[in-house]
Amino acid sequence: MENDHINIIAKELALQIKQVQAAGLLLEEGATVPFVARYRKEMTGSMDEVAIMAVRDRMEQLKELDKRRETVLESIQSQGKLTEQLKAKVIAAATMTELEDIYLPYKPKRRTRATIAKEKGLEPLAKRIFEQENFAVAQTAAEYVDKEKKVETPEDALAGSRDIIAEWISEDQQLRQSMRQLYWEYGQFVCKVATGKEEEGIKYKDYYDWQEPVSDTPSHRVLAMRRGAKEKFLSLRVTVPNEDATEKIEQQVIKADNEAAAQVKLATADCFKRLLSLSMETEIRLETKKKADDYAIGVFAANLRELLLSSPLGQKKMLAVDPGFRTGCKVVCLNSQGKLMHDDVIYPHSGANQQTQAGEKVKQLCKKYEIEAVAIGNGTAGRETEEFFKRLELGNNVAVVMVNESGASVYSASEAAREEMGDYDLTVRGAVSIGRRLMDPLAELVKIDPKSIGVGQYQHDVDQTMLKNSLDDTVVSCVNSVGVEANTASKQLLTYVSGVGPQLAVRMVQYRDENGAFKTRKDLKKVSGLGDKTFEQCAGFLRIQGGDNPLDGSAVHPESYAVVDTMAKDIGCTVAELMKDKALRDKIDLSNT
Repeated sequence: MENDHINIIAKELALQIKQVQAAGLLLEEGATVPFVARYRKEMTGSMDEVAIMAVRDRMEQLKELDKRRETVLESIQSQGKLTEQLKAKVIAAATMTELEDIYLPYKPKRRTRATIAKEKGLEPLAKRIFEQENFAVAQTAAEYVDKEKKVETPEDALAGSRDIIAEWISEDQQLRQSMRQLYWEYGQFVCKVATGKEEEGIKYKDYYDWQEPVSDTPSHRVLAMRRGAKEKFLSLRVTVPNEDATEKIEQQVIKADNEAAAQVKLATADCFKRLLSLSMETEIRLETKKKADDYAIGVFAANLRELLLSSPLGQKKMLAVDPGFRTGCKVVCLNSQGKLMHDDVIYPHSGANQQTQAGEKVKQLCKKYEIEAVAIGNGTAGRETEEFFKRLELGNNVAVVMVNESGASVYSASEAAREEMGDYDLTVRGAVSIGRRLMDPLAELVKIDPKSIGVGQYQHDVDQTMLKNSLDDTVVSCVNSVGVEANTASKQLLTYVSGVGPQLAVRMVQYRDENGAFKTRKDLKKVSGLGDKTFEQCAGFLRIQGGDNPLDGSAVHPESYAVVDTMAKDIGCTVAELMKDKALRDKIDLSNT
């Protein structure tokens, strides 16, 4: 990790240089965020996961900036235009926007009106006009008339010169920055209904004649307007007052009051209308979209975390219901380990007779399978089905709970569901998933692509790569904060354990199937591909209950077992006693550790 990167990140994130240095080094060596946050606190100064992820993401951004910087330098060098001064500016560019502004005049481009004018030999005239010295402009322009080059009149020569000047103005770094500032301060989103789409796009009626400052527009409205425009129901523009923009450009460009300056004024107006306004609008749309994405994805991640870390009901005998009106309610009975024992269909919403039959069947199932809780999906007919079950008076010991069923249909059609319940149809699989979610939300929901759990209204409108990365980070954080039982976890759950990943998760499950349960954490190393480095990353998050060493069932990392052994010996007890008795732990003197 480069020193300048460390300094930049430390300053931006208000961290100490040694913290950034330590976190960056650990991440570059292959350590995961959960591992660094939990087991390397002494190195990072107790940085939490949020700070470590911020360092990781900023490191990647700075690497991308450096990569682009190299490309820019190579491109300008190949054109023979790289001066020491220009090179210094490129190297000093602190953001991608600044770098692209510097590169813009040298960036290979398609043929423009300016390049065509240059091909006609009009660049010297443009330079003289742009200098704005007092000379006979029309008379000088006449000298550039060349019918072979299609410069028919002096006005053609002046028009071509203005095209060149307009492009020079649009590529000026300082001027672009001042325009950017103008758009952020005074820019307006202007939204209108597309012609003839008034009825078809009625869900966007709030935006049929809408105007709002760019700086004040909240994330959800940015995404809504963009969606409406994408679906061709709305037209969306970002505008600033033309006179303000051209006046700002003129303040930086016009330096005289003569014929040449008058031509530059015309070029200035053309530059804003044809080049700068479109360029700035594109930039602002992209930047506001990115900000909206960042905010929305943050909300989605928070919602997902809340869902994944919902309190598990635990190992209870469960009756789970995937509700429905016309097609009835799919009912499944699960044992306390979540194994499917029975499936059936009831019709509580199809008349009094069917409702009575449904009630009797439910009572019979509850008695036969000793049901302790009822899980009801919150989809169509969910509320009505909950009311039906509560009217049955199944007893105070049977809890009736509504469960978020988002993504259950995705899971039921997935490879994971086919592997587990290939002999059952999709509705049975979906009902089983609803029941298991109540038992252990985290263990069940990790089987579903996080994007399919339904954690936000605009999740299909945001940057999908950013969304996936953020939600994956959230799942990893949740899984590792809770810990995973190595002998019962599904391959999907194991995939998210620090350092494991999908291939190793499959091999761990295969090892269990072929050799029986892991008896100690050391047994994990017997899995093909699980070497010392991976063991270091994953061991602390994998629990083995009931083994020879009680620490194997704790969050204590094997690298610290010797320390715990010493603590137990110092106060004259066993490790198991130390883990169970807080009074014993309070006796430990940590001043020398």
